[in-house]
Amino acid sequence: MPAIEAHHLYKVFGRKGREGVKRLQAGADTTELKKAGLTPAVIDASFTVEEGEIFVVMGLSGSGKSTLIRMINGLHPPTAGHVKLHGENITAATGKDLRRLRRERISMVFQHFALFPHRSVIDNAAYGLETQGVAKEERRRRAHEALELCGLTGWDEHLPSELSGGMQQRVGLARALAADTDILLMDEAFSALDPLIRRDMQDQLIELQQKLGKTILFITHDLNEAMRIGDRIAMMRNGRIVQIGTAEEILTDPANDYVAQFVADVDRTRVLTAASVMEPPVAVLGAEQGPRTAHKLMREHQISALFVTGRDRSLKGYVTEDEVGKHLEQKDITSLLKPVPDVARVTPDTSLADLFGPAAETPAIAVVDDAGRLSGVIPRITLLSALAAYAEADSEIETAAAAEPLTDQTKEAVRG
Repeated sequence: MPAIEAHHLYKVFGRKGREGVKRLQAGADTTELKKAGLTPAVIDASFTVEEGEIFVVMGLSGSGKSTLIRMINGLHPPTAGHVKLHGENITAATGKDLRRLRRERISMVFQHFALFPHRSVIDNAAYGLETQGVAKEERRRRAHEALELCGLTGWDEHLPSELSGGMQQRVGLARALAADTDILLMDEAFSALDPLIRRDMQDQLIELQQKLGKTILFITHDLNEAMRIGDRIAMMRNGRIVQIGTAEEILTDPANDYVAQFVADVDRTRVLTAASVMEPPVAVLGAEQGPRTAHKLMREHQISALFVTGRDRSLKGYVTEDEVGKHLEQKDITSLLKPVPDVARVTPDTSLADLFGPAAETPAIAVVDDAGRLSGVIPRITLLSALAAYAEADSEIETAAAAEPLTDQTKEAVRG
């Protein structure tokens, strides 16, 4: 069951919002509604967020992303549609049930810290537990643990004014973690920080999510931030979700010209990964096979080296044509094995930018999973061909953008 389910959400501000929804469903555009005194903020938004996922909603100012997150936590009732949290309909909840769902399911991290200046760091971190009625000793213990997780050991009794902006945001994050809810909603949480601190906070968020397995819905206007932290990204424009996908899917298969132009300035080598360019090995030698089999495979496929794997596909090393040719009478390949250098072993999520060094030192890179099993290979020529193809695609997008240039606002969002 998904952690969050949003079904055909609409939010139309104005006295006759439901009528506005009907008009939108019938094909009316937002300009028509605005003339009638209605403001469509979110239009037919549907998505799910799986447990343990970082789902990023990306959009410029006025795209509807902040209104969307307020419908997820029940602050804005949808004009139409509904939201479920772990199967419970928060849209239909009222009074005590709504407060219970917010208290037990959702924690918020805000852009501007929202700390109490007169309270100590630990009391700020414990505030959510205080509102839940947790005893003082227990809430301080949990708040202290959350502060340690966020790298604030030793700052418990300080005031927020004694902390830097990045540290204050860590307190806000610790407060959300201390509440121990399943879902974190983060509304432009790092936007007020300078770029270096923002990147540090992004790293910490990814690390915490891997450690704790929280479900995170993250709102941002910064495309690079979205692509760096999001497992999946929903891109919004004028109240509508125009595409949902991984960073790689959005880069390589944009849904429309708007998305294509939006991502044109993104450094693809920092977003795309080894998994996007790896290919099955032309041939692989089993560790139980001998030099004659290796020699036959290399002659058939006209290659000068072979990766060797165990029965479970674990990478054991490689053999070369020269060594195999000298020892054809041997039954065992083990003595001919050479270890694959660390530089030539990468994981599927290694960025393309990090493959340039290994590609310069080895003709083929081995892509292995967490268990050390061979997932694919990246010959040097394959990497170079992929980069050339991306460069050609970028050139086509730039040509299209020249006819309809991106606004300064969009360019600023790409730069972050």
